[in-house]
Amino acid sequence: MGYLTLLALLFLTGLGLWWFGRLRGAALQLALAALMIGGAGYALQGRPSLLGEPKVAGTRPAPLSLTKPRQAIFGQFTRSESWLTIADAYESQGETENAVRIIRSGLRSNPRDPALWVGLANALVDHAGMLTPAATIAFERARAAAPNHPGPLFFEGLALARSGDRDKALALWRQALRLTPATASYRQFIAEGAAALSTATPPLRQPAAL
Repeated sequence: MGYLTLLALLFLTGLGLWWFGRLRGAALQLALAALMIGGAGYALQGRPSLLGEPKVAGTRPAPLSLTKPRQAIFGQFTRSESWLTIADAYESQGETENAVRIIRSGLRSNPRDPALWVGLANALVDHAGMLTPAATIAFERARAAAPNHPGPLFFEGLALARSGDRDKALALWRQALRLTPATASYRQFIAEGAAALSTATPPLRQPAAL
């Protein structure tokens, strides 16, 4: 089961580099090769049954940036984006705890903003390295603030996929797709993401640009 999760995470990371990172051609091939080498090394030498060693206090490695998909789905010139941009700067340096604090400050002024709740949930996932109860509650608040918006469902599905829960992630992405307008620039990305999760060996095709 652990190796299936590893393969899913490798695929999603590669998809993120391809779509959000705009890597193409030789650059994409090199990035995917590095991911596969790392995965092969884990498969040969990894021992998931061992207890993890305590981490030394300090900043974490910078997580995968979700700025572009967030702005595509929620908009770039919004009231919440100023808070999220500051949080992005902290996250890019691995300072996930400060990112969480900034977004919570924004929520005190805008407690019904779904983009801020999604941003908080994503920051909590990055800080913990997995989907936590606190992040789940933040996603629930985002859905309550915008029940007919695909954004909260999409990002919660992404968090589930990153945590290894492929089935729940797929269910949420399909639900998000049903709520996505046919003319939305990000619709095809959600559709192809759901299709990729639903197949064991998904083909990599270039989706329409955001």
